[in-house]
Amino acid sequence: MRTSSRSFAQWRTLSATDAVRQSYAAIRDADDPAIFISLKPEEEALAEAEALDVAGPEGKPLFGLPFAVKDNIDVDGMETTAACREFAHKAEASAFAVARLEAAGAICIGKTNLDQFATGLVGVRSPYGVPKNALDPALIPGGSSSGSAVAVAIGAAAFALGTDTAGSGRIPAGMNGIVGLKPSVGLLSATGMVPACRTLDTISVFAATVADAAEATAVAQAYDAADFMSRDLPPAGVAPMPPHITVGVPLPGQRQFFGDAMAQAAYEADLDRLAGLGATIREIDFEPLHAVARLLYEGPWVAERYHAIREIIETRPEVLHPITRKIIGGAEGITAVDTFDAMYKLQTMRRQVAPVLAGLDCLAVPTVPAVYTVAQVEADPVTLNSNLGTYTNFVNLLDLAAISVPVGTRDDGLPSSLTLIGKAGSDARLAGTAAALEAGARPGGEITPPEGSITLAVVGAHLSGMPLNHELTSRDAVFLRATATPPDYRLFALDGTAPPKPGLLRVEQGTGAGIDVELWALSPEAFGTFVAAIPAPLGIGTLDLEDGTSAKGFLVEAEAVKTARDISDYGSWRRFMAEAS
Repeated sequence: MRTSSRSFAQWRTLSATDAVRQSYAAIRDADDPAIFISLKPEEEALAEAEALDVAGPEGKPLFGLPFAVKDNIDVDGMETTAACREFAHKAEASAFAVARLEAAGAICIGKTNLDQFATGLVGVRSPYGVPKNALDPALIPGGSSSGSAVAVAIGAAAFALGTDTAGSGRIPAGMNGIVGLKPSVGLLSATGMVPACRTLDTISVFAATVADAAEATAVAQAYDAADFMSRDLPPAGVAPMPPHITVGVPLPGQRQFFGDAMAQAAYEADLDRLAGLGATIREIDFEPLHAVARLLYEGPWVAERYHAIREIIETRPEVLHPITRKIIGGAEGITAVDTFDAMYKLQTMRRQVAPVLAGLDCLAVPTVPAVYTVAQVEADPVTLNSNLGTYTNFVNLLDLAAISVPVGTRDDGLPSSLTLIGKAGSDARLAGTAAALEAGARPGGEITPPEGSITLAVVGAHLSGMPLNHELTSRDAVFLRATATPPDYRLFALDGTAPPKPGLLRVEQGTGAGIDVELWALSPEAFGTFVAAIPAPLGIGTLDLEDGTSAKGFLVEAEAVKTARDISDYGSWRRFMAEAS
């Protein structure tokens, strides 16, 4: 089963006017009034598109791309309902992120359905109906960003905005076979978004491909002083997957699929595919992460949801969806003492989890642990919703970034999907690995170093997948490419270092060997702190590269190699260490 979603490249073969026409044609073909809560009149959208076509695409990176917006995010002139008619109000301005997308030439076609007040992962908790899953109408669409995911999957939108507090930007993507990018909290401004949990929420992005989701996210990204959660983070986009990464996965006995054997088999096959791209799969104890996930609906974050809709729940509770009212109403018994208790508990859990995550490039978990039908969820709405949050609820609580990407196919023909999870600011690196999974191969080419960055050549323990690589990734270094030196260097295994390290020594031109290196880009500040921590006899100098360029890189003092083993014939520290092990 495949969606009808289309990549930006396909949309860009059309004029803005024709793109809008095809968008509305897809909506009519779907014949599903539950996807959109409000739709911009087609003539109005066409008028915007015609004006764009006249002006041309210059300075408009998202020129003519139709997009949809979850109806808890403001769009100028349109109603915001959060799937509650009694809450509806007309927006006087577009949300910060929406405005940036519109300024880039994207055309908003409408506001999409959601689990009321973004409370749910199922997509069936709305008075505006249940959007039909794009792959199988018997299945739930996933929530809370149900309409946004379906709009992309049916080909009505090039991309769509959702929100994500506990998985709402990932579960609908997995259920509809598309990409769901959940940025680091604070990477996208939340100004103009109706909050669920204000300290955990983020706008999310759905698209047909990883590159498309990353591009839209990068355009929407900007610091917003009006949003107290906004922060400066490394630019979104797609950074190439390094040759070797270490990926954490749950221990086999901790993998929860709730009886869905096809989901379990698909996850194992997806991990094999990830390993085939050069990833080392490391099984880790996931119980601390599951414990964090359980906090979300047991602690003060339910009270934060209560705060967001306090006026309605205290004066007009009857207008709420029954399940929404039951969940958020549970906050009435939470005290200030309970709140502090949960906050202390979370901070303790973060300390416990940090060492586990420090040695990993990312986590890889099933996006959807079990596939459910609408009928199943209606029969057991709370338990099945909780099951869906098994691998999503902990992410924002731990200040992590995530991206969901279709990888393989289940035995029933439905797509299987992995979610990659990394530390805040690792959005571009996660997207690079997701893009490799999407393509079935590492992305080719070379990324342009970020403006103002310093390129560093690493040769030993700082290589991707090696013990000290985290000293780069923790500084938000961006992998650029793998290359080698000309035969003007010798490589030595240094004595008495922990972890083992090599030393690279320049020799007479042509008398050495070509040595494999990786190029990473760091900000000047990160480069400074990195260099300051380098112990003798290593230092940073200028390395020549085989293509005639040069970069700052590791060199060793000549005195230190007098008794060291010359391993130049290996041409690579990685090859030497593989044989040694």
